[in-house]
Amino acid sequence: MWDAGLQEQFARLAISALPILFAITVHEAAHGFAALCLGDSTAARAGRITLNPLAHIDAFGTVALPLLLFFLTGGKFLFGYAKPVPVNFQALRRPKQDILWVAAAGPLVNFLMAALWFFLWSALPNPPESGVQDALLHMCAAGVQINLVLMALNLFPLLPLDGGRILFSLLPARQAFSYARTEPYGFMILIVLLWSGVLEMILTPFIDGCFALFQFLF
Repeated sequence: MWDAGLQEQFARLAISALPILFAITVHEAAHGFAALCLGDSTAARAGRITLNPLAHIDAFGTVALPLLLFFLTGGKFLFGYAKPVPVNFQALRRPKQDILWVAAAGPLVNFLMAALWFFLWSALPNPPESGVQDALLHMCAAGVQINLVLMALNLFPLLPLDGGRILFSLLPARQAFSYARTEPYGFMILIVLLWSGVLEMILTPFIDGCFALFQFLF
């Protein structure tokens, strides 16, 4: 038989599954929609501008990685990613400038979803009056956390993250193309920053600031 702690972890994971799927699915669909609005139909032709999570699921990033992080951290840290939406930046009307808007679309919808989850969370009775309300409170809390973490991480100015694309768009052409040469090493750098704790130190104040903003608004 499973012990109570393991059962509780699986229950929390099940409650978090829906917010995770929404967070990564809408994030990727937003990139494709922004690209379509700016002249590139690559994602639309690939069927990736959709809220169907099956079109975006990556076996490692959407399933294995969140499970691994969930159990390694006792549910304190959740992160996942979907298959990147294909974007032909050269097909955009103003490639260098429009990269910014395509990249920013994903984090922006994560911020809006975090705000929506927080609003629902604040509207529920606390303490909960039933088991269903308790599950909904935990789901809303997971929705806020997952979307804020996904937004903050993607805004980190490191290629190939969205923040790296935004920085590339803002830099003068010469510096931008020099910066682009760092992309092959981006994932390795991200892993080192993540496991060293440096990334958490950098992102936590930003996430806490967003949480404080929601508290003020709602």
